[in-house]
Amino acid sequence: MPTKIESKIQVSKISEPHDLEKAFAIRREVFVDEQNCPPELERENEDISTHFLATVNGEPAGAARWRKTDKGYKLERFAVLSKFRGGIGAELVKAVLADLPADAGYIYLHAQTPAVTLYEKFGFEKVGPEFEEAGIKHYKMVKGR
Repeated sequence: MPTKIESKIQVSKISEPHDLEKAFAIRREVFVDEQNCPPELERENEDISTHFLATVNGEPAGAARWRKTDKGYKLERFAVLSKFRGGIGAELVKAVLADLPADAGYIYLHAQTPAVTLYEKFGFEKVGPEFEEAGIKHYKMVKGR
């Protein structure tokens, strides 16, 4: 009987250039290569964002970031490599939410339509109609109290 190998998922806040490059490579593969997002849109606001890298058994698997905007705190650029999908996204959301300042009032994101249910599990609610961003359907979602 084959033994089940447990995967060790780790999410870390990153700022070192070599770690950031790993996160950007994941995002490039998911957003630019898979989803055909324009590369220049994918890479905006990097210097004012707080970045995260998810690894599975030490291998880069996912990325995300948050940034303070004039509206509040925006969670964005959640990306998981296709071979790691199923669980990594939730770990990224948990880590990003835990990292926000304690007084973070308005927390929001633009969820790709297929990911809405993931964010709902963390208390986010759809606000307004579906819209298109970078050629992909999204909903604005706001975290409830």
